[in-house]
Amino acid sequence: MAGRFEGLSDLEWKLFEDIFPKEPENRGRGMPHAPFRHVLNTLLYILITGCRWCDAPTGEIWASKSAAHRWLQRWETDGTLENLQARILGIAEERGLI
Repeated sequence: MAGRFEGLSDLEWKLFEDIFPKEPENRGRGMPHAPFRHVLNTLLYILITGCRWCDAPTGEIWASKSAAHRWLQRWETDGTLENLQARILGIAEERGLI
């Protein structure tokens, strides 16, 4: 069943902010990296709503689908995704949701 997600609130972002580096490394060329909050918004939107990557939302609080996918792949290999999942599970367990 598809859910609804409109982006992380400031309070919700504070729960995850410390998992990510302060600033993505500067590649010195091309567009600057999307803020991690925007990337996480996009990834959570896709997971919660069940939409296809090509239907990911666009706008001020969202990362492009290519940026979100690129960071997802990087986070899978560097352990960030595992840390994020552990944090989400910890919060859910604390609140008696699992």
